[in-house]
Amino acid sequence: MDLFQIIALAILQGLTEFLPISSSAHLILLPIITGWQDQGLAFDVAVHVGTLAAVIIYFRHTLVILFKDWFQSVIQRQLVGDSKLAWAVLFGTIPVGLAGLLLSDVIESSLRSPLVIAATTIIFGLLLGWADWQGKRQRNEHQLTWQDVLIVGVAQAVALIPGTSRSGITMTAGLILGLSREAAARFSFLLSIPVIFLAGSFKTVEFIQSDTSTDWSAILMGTTISALTAFICIHIFLKLLEKIGMWPFVVYRLILGVILVWLFI
Repeated sequence: MDLFQIIALAILQGLTEFLPISSSAHLILLPIITGWQDQGLAFDVAVHVGTLAAVIIYFRHTLVILFKDWFQSVIQRQLVGDSKLAWAVLFGTIPVGLAGLLLSDVIESSLRSPLVIAATTIIFGLLLGWADWQGKRQRNEHQLTWQDVLIVGVAQAVALIPGTSRSGITMTAGLILGLSREAAARFSFLLSIPVIFLAGSFKTVEFIQSDTSTDWSAILMGTTISALTAFICIHIFLKLLEKIGMWPFVVYRLILGVILVWLFI
């Protein structure tokens, strides 16, 4: 990869991993539109590591509290402090983990086409707009019930379909369930930590098994740029979300979907 491709893909991953516009769709589409060669598994792992590092660093204080309370809840066999939210993150990850194991081959072989991405981009973009418009926005992430966690977790599993957007559909589910915009986003970002870790681990295993050469300078640069971009993206997104709402992203998704239909139908 040349320098421009490294920078473009790393920034793209850093931005789209946490905005409700689908990182997988953009990473699939950019090489198709530009004619670039596939960036390879090693680079995919690198930019995932970068975004994982960004969300962990951003929520480091929250994560320390969650881990301490979760550990105490295990010892005492009852909920302690914020341990309910920690358990919610863990339980909310189970559906996507199971779906990934059972359906990964189908998704990789049948659902990565531009027209599938166009359809999911438009459909789930409209659903996000409806949820933002109709949602009561009266609860925070600490008030989630176990039924709520299951619903958000199943929604996250649906995001394995390219173009859906993991962050987008989990925020949509949160808004439908009555979470505030910031609470829906914060829970979505906390849910991303085990999911990105699992996805990165899976890609790492694939990379090790592929026995291909590695451009370590590209890996280091991609990791660093995606981490910085993702950190800034999370910070600005949470600061502006209550003011701008979800509609700028809905409009973007509709425009992108229409362009994809026009290009590939």
